[in-house]
Amino acid sequence: MEDVERVKAEALQIMGVFQVLPRLIVFDLDQTLWPFYCECRSKRDTPSLFPQTRGILHALKHQRVDVAIASKSPTPDIATTFLDKLSIRSMFVAEEIFYSWTHKTDHFQRIHSKTGVPYNSMLFFDDDNNNIKERQSQISKVGVTSILVGNGVNLGAFRDGLTKFSQNSKASKNKQKRPK
Repeated sequence: MEDVERVKAEALQIMGVFQVLPRLIVFDLDQTLWPFYCECRSKRDTPSLFPQTRGILHALKHQRVDVAIASKSPTPDIATTFLDKLSIRSMFVAEEIFYSWTHKTDHFQRIHSKTGVPYNSMLFFDDDNNNIKERQSQISKVGVTSILVGNGVNLGAFRDGLTKFSQNSKASKNKQKRPK
């Protein structure tokens, strides 16, 4: 448990550097919060998170930053069972776990409808570059800041995400201030 507290403290320190934080952080599940694909597992299995995930989630809760899930899992029943087994399901304000041919566009529309959070106030972590690429991703086109994770959500990816969100937030404000 002390490792969770250490990671939480580091995540809080990272968040303290930024003037603007996202109102909502959205996470993919497979290979992002946990190191496996749900469709390759059984409900009877004991799931685990990437080592720094729990501490980061607790830091976000401490700072009152809402979190949500956008997962294209073909086995949502296994995913929700694992969230329950890991005792983290109650942390999420929205769970969109279903298979879709889109690059999570439907997931984000539902999250936006449920939470009312503007897309440009969201930060998204995913391991699938097809959901991140700015030219191809409908999510990026509507203003969601997206970060590709290579080895799950960790403090480095978290810092990168907050940095990119902060840069996008400043760029957005500068566009609004320009005289026409």
